[in-house]
Amino acid sequence: MEYPVLSGLYQYASMRIAKAWHAGAEAGMLPGALEVVIYFNVVAAGLALAWLITVWASASLTGRRRPWDAALIALSPLVLVHAFTNFDALATAFAMGGLLAWARRRPVLAGVLLGLGAAAKMYPALLLGPLLVLCFRSGRMRAWWKAAAGAVVAWAAVNLPIAVLYPDGWAEFFRLNRLRPMDPDSIYNVIASFTGWTGFDGPLAPGETPSTLNMVTMGLFAAACVGILAVGLTARRRPRVAQLCFLVVAAFLLTNKVWSPQYSLWLVPLAVLALPHRRILLAWMTVDALVWVPRMMFYLGVSNMGLPEQWFTATVLVRDIAVVGLCALVIRQIYRPGEDLVRAAPPGPVFGAAPVDDPAGGVLDGAPDAPGRTPARGAADRPGAPPRPHRRPVARLARR
Repeated sequence: MEYPVLSGLYQYASMRIAKAWHAGAEAGMLPGALEVVIYFNVVAAGLALAWLITVWASASLTGRRRPWDAALIALSPLVLVHAFTNFDALATAFAMGGLLAWARRRPVLAGVLLGLGAAAKMYPALLLGPLLVLCFRSGRMRAWWKAAAGAVVAWAAVNLPIAVLYPDGWAEFFRLNRLRPMDPDSIYNVIASFTGWTGFDGPLAPGETPSTLNMVTMGLFAAACVGILAVGLTARRRPRVAQLCFLVVAAFLLTNKVWSPQYSLWLVPLAVLALPHRRILLAWMTVDALVWVPRMMFYLGVSNMGLPEQWFTATVLVRDIAVVGLCALVIRQIYRPGEDLVRAAPPGPVFGAAPVDDPAGGVLDGAPDAPGRTPARGAADRPGAPPRPHRRPVARLARR
């Protein structure tokens, strides 16, 4: 099976429920339908619940000042298009649940949820990287080790039994990912589409591994992570958890050889938490969702009144540029926390709360940076101090 273990078990459980329902329908006890329709309904009900959990966890992570930001997650055009495209809502529920557990200072539970998320789709494991950087900077490494241990134990508890009992089936996910060529939605295919480039490995025979492409994608992602590490350690004020998490997941998608359309769901809650600018986010989400139209027209083929490949790859390029733009804005606000809407909300009777450091930070929220690990900071850079405005007044940002 081409999915990680937990996604495969979800599909299996949904199949068993669908067959039981179908048997009940044939016996006249339940409403009937085609078995495949029943299966889809069962799967969709579970994925809808998973996305509701994603919204709930994300709303809890926004803090008391900006709970309405979660509406962007619930109403995202990407959710309307891709909620049931694949099983990624399971992973987003675990990922955001893990970050919520971290925010509530329960690092072991956070690790367990992230490990289970990695057993559904691998991306939740990436969130441990930003937590490592921020915990190192703040001298909170004990909490990170607890989370990392919880993630490893949870992932192993789900995977080891399947790996032992069904080694070939368990390894199929990893084998297929190793063998996959550049995906139609990847930046590599965009380049190939417009230039005629045949890829790093040239034309591949069936079953041949694109070894060079695999190495390049891993190298580019590693380089991006080094850059994000530098951002996390050199910013005068410690970045928020959601900011670094968004940058890591976006870097993975941009450099990876595969960007399946539903992968964009991974970015939705993280983008809302990292950069809660409604118009900017809605513009990106709409562009990303609309990529679906030329994609389907391209798959029709020109002979069937479809679109040429370049129409599709051009929209993919626009989507990639939009995500890069979001990353640039997040990095700008990391270095200029006065422009961060989460931290820039002014204290006072309207808000009734102290200045915000990091609503998702958990043990990092309000923690001082460990001496000697970051540049010297002035009083205005300390956690809990009102951030210094840059260019635009804080009041204008808060009104948005």
